[in-house]
Amino acid sequence: MRHARETEAVASNGKTGLKAADIANRLRSEKEKRVNDKKEVPVSPLQNRVNELKQFTQQLQSVHTSVLAKALFRGILYEDKNIIAINKPYGVPLHNVDGIRNSIAGSQLHLCHSLEKENTGVLILAKTEEAAEHVQTLIRSHNVERKYLAVTVGVPVPSEGVIDIPIIEKEVTGPQPHFKMGLSPLFKVSEEGDGVTRVRAHRQAQSAVTQYRVLDSTSGCSLVELQPVTGVKNQLRVHMALALTCTILGDHKYAHWNKLAPQKLPEGILRRLGLVQSKTRYLPLHLHSRRIILPGVKGHSDITVSCPLPKYFNTLKRLQIPLPGKE
Repeated sequence: MRHARETEAVASNGKTGLKAADIANRLRSEKEKRVNDKKEVPVSPLQNRVNELKQFTQQLQSVHTSVLAKALFRGILYEDKNIIAINKPYGVPLHNVDGIRNSIAGSQLHLCHSLEKENTGVLILAKTEEAAEHVQTLIRSHNVERKYLAVTVGVPVPSEGVIDIPIIEKEVTGPQPHFKMGLSPLFKVSEEGDGVTRVRAHRQAQSAVTQYRVLDSTSGCSLVELQPVTGVKNQLRVHMALALTCTILGDHKYAHWNKLAPQKLPEGILRRLGLVQSKTRYLPLHLHSRRIILPGVKGHSDITVSCPLPKYFNTLKRLQIPLPGKE
């Protein structure tokens, strides 16, 4: 032991160096100690990428607004005298975007619609309050076409349709009490089981309508195009998980109703993704705002804003689902 301490001391003084084999052995020993101490499980490259995304999301919460503004400025998809369309990254909450409204174009900007923190894609900002009110009126009157792409666990049946089921916020009791958006159907199966009867609408339920179309499916997963007709909180996630029982890949909130835990995936999907089921590792939500079409004003043509898929949608290749073509 005395000889080893003298060797390390000499090395630290720069008079001699440790051999490469000594350094490799020391690093190997330290890694083995970490594995034994923390009970670490070897992870695949894809799991490492998932962990990086989670860390990136946490870092975004503390990024200075000027730095975030520059990043969003590079992601501008469209701009005119009234609006700016940006590519919102994964993990950026809208209150962060709201805080940098003055920085992107040197003028006051206003949010025109919602886009959840875990969602990526097209986000419309207006340069004036009048422009924001105009876009919001167009959305409320269903004159704006919004298309999302989602990767779902399971294949929706039928492959195309309209989900028209109101949504209401509910309290989930138990060991992990929390609130979630849930379905509030207007119809129920009759006691005889041979039909449905209408029930009274809950006064706190909100009308929620979603059009959907399966673009492709394989390996127990699907690529689905979603068009929200209304704009209720978590609408697309709730309709897919609770109405069609096809939870969006990476939607840990609605993968379970009574608890908060990572989404549990079938073994076949785990194998294709190169993952192992974990109680602590999370996949990002595979829900992307791909395209928004605004009607033209005073004889002008419609404004179409499209957004490329985020890199983590490359999971489609692992699932052997073809990537959608450009629109």
